[in-house]
Amino acid sequence: MPAPHIRRARSQDEQPLRRIDLETWSPLHAVSPPPGPDDPFFRDSCGPDAHLVAELDGAVVGYVRLGFPTPLASNTHVRQIRGLAVADSARGHGVGRALVRAAVEEARQGGFRRITLRVLGHNTAARKLYESEGFVVEGVQPEEFHLDGQYVDDVLMGQMLTPSGPGAAAGGALTT
Repeated sequence: MPAPHIRRARSQDEQPLRRIDLETWSPLHAVSPPPGPDDPFFRDSCGPDAHLVAELDGAVVGYVRLGFPTPLASNTHVRQIRGLAVADSARGHGVGRALVRAAVEEARQGGFRRITLRVLGHNTAARKLYESEGFVVEGVQPEEFHLDGQYVDDVLMGQMLTPSGPGAAAGGALTT
C-alpha cells in the first residue's frame, strides 16, 4: 500500500471526518461521550485549518487536530495535538505515524518551541507511537478520568522543537 498523503483539511472533508470519529470512538482514548451521528465535526475553534488529514488512494482515512493548550498569550509558543484518529480500514499502514510526523513538522516550521499532547494511560499503542516519534512523558495525573467503570491516568507528553537558552526565540516565531 502506498504511503499516506497528508494535507490541510478542507470544509468538504466534514462527512468523512465525522464518519471516522463515529467509527473510532472508544473509552480507550476518548474522555468525552461518543459523537452523535449528526454532530458537526468542525466546530468554532476547530475548523479545517486546525486539522491535517491523511489520504490513501484519494480517500480520507485519518486526521490530527492541532491547537493551543490554553487560551493564554503566555504559552502561544506551544502547539498541542488535540486529537488523532485513523479509520479502522487504514490501521497498520503508517497513517498515525505520518500524521504525528506532519504535526511535529508543522509546529517546527511554524516556529513553535514545543509540541505537547495528552494521552490516556491505558492507551498503550498510542503512547508507544508518540514515544517512538520523540515525545517524552512529562507528567501523569493519576486517576484523572473515570471511564467505562475504571479510573484512568492522564499522561502528559511533550517534545522540544527549538533550542532553549540565550538567543532562542521567546514567542511563536523563531528569530535569526
